[in-house]
Amino acid sequence: MIRAFFHEPVMLKETVDSLDCAPGGVYFDGTLGGGGHAYEILVRTAPEGVLIGVDRDDDALSESARRLEPFGDRALLVKGNFADIGTIVPELGFQGVRGILLDLGVSSHQFDIPDRGFAFSLDAPLDMRMDQQSGVTAFDIVNGFPEERLKKIIKEYGEEMMPGRIVRAISERRKLSPIRTTGELAAIIAGALPGRLKQKRIHPATKTFQALRIAVNNELENLHTAIESGIDMLEEGGRFSIIAFHSLEDRMVKNLFRSWEKGCICPPDFPVCCCNRKSKLKVLTRRPVMPGEAEIISNPRARSARLRTAVRI
Repeated sequence: MIRAFFHEPVMLKETVDSLDCAPGGVYFDGTLGGGGHAYEILVRTAPEGVLIGVDRDDDALSESARRLEPFGDRALLVKGNFADIGTIVPELGFQGVRGILLDLGVSSHQFDIPDRGFAFSLDAPLDMRMDQQSGVTAFDIVNGFPEERLKKIIKEYGEEMMPGRIVRAISERRKLSPIRTTGELAAIIAGALPGRLKQKRIHPATKTFQALRIAVNNELENLHTAIESGIDMLEEGGRFSIIAFHSLEDRMVKNLFRSWEKGCICPPDFPVCCCNRKSKLKVLTRRPVMPGEAEIISNPRARSARLRTAVRI
């Protein structure tokens, strides 16, 4: 079993079923986490199936190496970004893969370790990097970005209705001294919003923290690149499954899958196709697969998960 402190795989059976795993295939798990989905993929692809497991988080790679040790060299673990699937797969000596899995968002482990800075419920340094060895931190963005750029991040990535109020409060506070911790930032955001918003089920800082995490890790840009590159890495008949946890990710997955199913992107008033863009996918999930009630009860963080799958044609 995966140790309790680490990530519990969401919709394990539904997700691995969606990949239609076959013995001997090569599969790409771009968000390895604690190795839960990867373990089941390796079980189903025995005796010769290969799992390429990628993650930016050193803790995830360490835990997965322990978890997947029984599979020996059938599990190839790489520290990297799933957006680089187009180079990672060939560098390992494979021309393509039979299935791709992306389980987006933040793992339970990352949320629950205070010094990662993902959760406003734990007062910790403002970090939020998936890869703690590189890139800008949430501290850099909150304290260094111009007001308009910060407002755009919170509005677009957090879908926050009152980004101006939040940014003004942040700006006034950082003039006095840097905002260093998640607790400080959460309190500033809560103080900036009207009282009626503080009575809602979710904390008033939730959307801003989501926006900062997305910006720190370039999550939407990486997802777009991974889908575009991943499609070309899929063998004919191969499956592409993605679990998203918020509307921005899910909308991108849905739209890109549908776009590559349609193929042609010419304006609708063109009498004939001029772009010569061919269909590459068939979407298998017209509506996303969602976790059942029992799973949500046992793992409340699964409640917002949405699984979409397409097959390469």
